Amino acid sequence: MATKSKPKNKKPTERSKKNTTGTWKIEKEERVRLKELAKDERTWKIAGTTFLLIAVFLIISFISYFFTWKQDFTQISRGSEILWDPDVSMQNLLGKVGALVAHYFIYRLFGIAAVLICTFFFVVGVNLLWRRRVFSVWRNLKYVTLGMLVVSAILAYLLPNEEFRWGGGVGNVIVNWLAGSLGYIGAGAVLGLIVIAYFIWQFNPAFSFPKKIRRAPQEAPAAAENETEAVALKEQELVPETLVGTGQGARLVIDPEVEKPKYDLKLINKEPVIQAKEEEEGYERITVLKPETRKTVPVETKETAENESYSEPEMPASIKPVKPAKPVSDDDLKLEINSGPIAPAPATAAATTPSEKGKAYEPTLDLKHYKKPSADLLESHGSEKVVQDPAELENNKNQIIKTLANYDIEIQKISATVGPTVTLYEIVPAAGVRISKIKNLEDDIALSLSALGIRIIAPIPGRGTIGIEVPNARKTIVSMKTLLSSDKFRNSSMSLPIALGKRIDNENFIVDLATMPHLLMAGATGQGKSVGINAILVSLLYSKHPSQLKFVLVDPKKVELSVYSQIVNHFLARLPNEEDAIITDTKKVINTLNALCIEMDNRYDLLKDAGCRNIKEYNAKFAARKLNPEKGHLFMPFIVLVVDEFADLIMTAGKEVEMPIARLAQLARAVGIHLIIATQRPSVNIITGIIKANFPARIAFKVSSKIDSRTILDAGGADQLIGKGDMLISLNGEISRLQCAFVDTPEVDKVVDFIAYQEGYPQPFLLPEYIDEKDLENGDFDLDDRDSLFEDAARLIVANQIGSTSLLQRRMKLGYNRAGRLMDQLEQSGIVGPNQGSKAREVLIKTEAELQQHLDMLG
Repeated sequence: MATKSKPKNKKPTERSKKNTTGTWKIEKEERVRLKELAKDERTWKIAGTTFLLIAVFLIISFISYFFTWKQDFTQISRGSEILWDPDVSMQNLLGKVGALVAHYFIYRLFGIAAVLICTFFFVVGVNLLWRRRVFSVWRNLKYVTLGMLVVSAILAYLLPNEEFRWGGGVGNVIVNWLAGSLGYIGAGAVLGLIVIAYFIWQFNPAFSFPKKIRRAPQEAPAAAENETEAVALKEQELVPETLVGTGQGARLVIDPEVEKPKYDLKLINKEPVIQAKEEEEGYERITVLKPETRKTVPVETKETAENESYSEPEMPASIKPVKPAKPVSDDDLKLEINSGPIAPAPATAAATTPSEKGKAYEPTLDLKHYKKPSADLLESHGSEKVVQDPAELENNKNQIIKTLANYDIEIQKISATVGPTVTLYEIVPAAGVRISKIKNLEDDIALSLSALGIRIIAPIPGRGTIGIEVPNARKTIVSMKTLLSSDKFRNSSMSLPIALGKRIDNENFIVDLATMPHLLMAGATGQGKSVGINAILVSLLYSKHPSQLKFVLVDPKKVELSVYSQIVNHFLARLPNEEDAIITDTKKVINTLNALCIEMDNRYDLLKDAGCRNIKEYNAKFAARKLNPEKGHLFMPFIVLVVDEFADLIMTAGKEVEMPIARLAQLARAVGIHLIIATQRPSVNIITGIIKANFPARIAFKVSSKIDSRTILDAGGADQLIGKGDMLISLNGEISRLQCAFVDTPEVDKVVDFIAYQEGYPQPFLLPEYIDEKDLENGDFDLDDRDSLFEDAARLIVANQIGSTSLLQRRMKLGYNRAGRLMDQLEQSGIVGPNQGSKAREVLIKTEAELQQHLDMLG
């Protein structure tokens, strides 16, 4: 290792010339940085102590003034000149300064009400000393200001012309002005009104007169009951509907004998007119339907009465004889329009049993006044109601039937489900028709319908039908406000609920990021990928408290995620000594990913000590106060890593980024660290096998080729999407088509501003420190720029006579990199010997006295 030469332009100081040991040392000039000084914890403690002493000083001087003002009044009237007169003495306990301050605040300003100002200095001092919001400063300042004005005015009004100024000079001015404007009685009325208004505003008492109880005639209940029955019978006559099926898959069919829809279509609708429902023995029934029109028909048998004109009767496959297929005309085949969900929604996880209450730890109390954003900050983009065009539906039905008939493919049944942007036509082919034959006609059906983005699902899993997705002529925007205002989102028991969009059946698609547990997103430029990231982030901001969630945002583009920089002290995490919370530099991305790996390892150590398997069990145990914080245990927030452009990182860093990403994806789910990675190029060299294996949940917006679709989803279809938020999501082995929720940039700005305006933590959530080993190997250590823990580490090594890096890690609670850097500095300074492989280094200094002398020589 080359010896570092000393700068030639520095001259030895007088102190170094007089050094008897003969060692020359150049003193380093220290600069005071105001920014670092303001962030120093010691500065806060000194300021807090100062404010507390001011509060004590004021209260003592005020109380003493109440007893000594007569004796001191003559001298105090002279003003500040008494401070320099040695012959003047005061009776006040705090001397001349205390007497002058008390006289100024009490006699000249607010009278006895001036005592309230002591509470302001006390509140500010406590908050600064504890570095947290113990009391609200602004609320206290508001009450102190109004209180001093009102109390001084009331005392001056009630006790006028007294020798002692109970209301002070300000109170007298206010009362004289009110009395001159409104008279003495009017001034008293105004002051009384202020007191009454404050009492009503603060306590909100209830004013009510006793109500007179009237007894109704005996016949009234019976008459009312008969009237209610009559209304119910009228409502029953207006609802000619029939329940088809059982359980959650039951559907409601409008009786065509009473009201036939246009184009002779059969309508299947999930939203009945009568809202009262009950579930009994696995059946979903309508409770107030007309008795003669209500018929329960099992879905499994596919049978209907012959005298009803719903559809052609069908028999079970085991009973129905096989008949030769006959040609079906367009008019004979009826189209069913489904407005309800195609399949029952996945059941959400049951709410967990709450932990022990009473003295349970609540992390949200750190920011107890924090309020989550309201839905009013978001906008409703157009009408949320899906528009059904019967002419379009009928025309598409005829074209599909005609195209299939041209290739000798006959179908038995066709139905339609209208979604926000696409309509799903479900067909049941006749017996003997091969599915692959229909699937190969994708381009022919698209040509006949003159539409882009035709996608054939053959077959639909769990349905026994073949699906043909056709884009709507009139598309509906799915606004984020609708999803976040829904009961499914607000009453969700998920750990990290995210609202992605709506299905084809108009059902809100809300999933738990914690169960995914990582998400991979891909899509071409301008197809809605950035909007999808904003939708996920806004969903989490609406559902979680800052103590429960932290974001690590990586934005190589430098502009996509910059809007979230305002909430750095609320929801963002960053490396120590970094100024920007949004990471844009590739080198800092590598350090951040490795710091997350260190955080993951530290969390696993805490889980091991606590005997827990995941973060949910650990936090519940910590909230129940079963873990000791003195042993390093703490409440763990969820950490969500968002990478906006993964391809750029792979191109610039390669394996240095891929390996920590893969490690986090493999292990981090149990300790609450989840990854969301987005890229424009879902090619094989970007999304490698290691990445795909650990990202079971994937989202694909419109891509340019089938190869890209298979790379991201392991299936085709993403190249047939229509863009503008149209996406496919692969979750739990199933692929669903969604219309992504739209949240505009101004809406995100409003949400972020609402959060940033509230009180946050003193500093962001800090990740463990990580220093690249290459920097340690390539750089020489300057003894004048050594680590701040250098002397503590030296004393620890000498006291134990063990030159071990692991000893520094355990005793000083450091990461491996910083402990290794300290050990290298100790070696260069001559305290420990060189590395000896697996053995501990030799400690060259044996006693603490010798170490102190050595440190003095080093300076």
